[in-house]
Amino acid sequence: MPLKPKKKWRELRRGQRVVVVVAGAAQVALTAAAYRDLVKRPAAEVNGPKIAWGLALLVNWAGPLAYFAKGRVTS
Repeated sequence: MPLKPKKKWRELRRGQRVVVVVAGAAQVALTAAAYRDLVKRPAAEVNGPKIAWGLALLVNWAGPLAYFAKGRVTS
């Protein structure tokens, strides 16, 4: 089965463009919040090396979600 060619931005309907922009903004906000938390949190309160988590946060949705789920030590 042949793949459909990707649509260009101008070919998207207005609603589709809104979804893309909102999803992108949410991803950027989640990553920024995770980086902010990582920088402010002492190394003793992070599961594993902070540099490894910093690199993991670069992986789109998975990195920040994994950090908030498993990267922080909870008391």
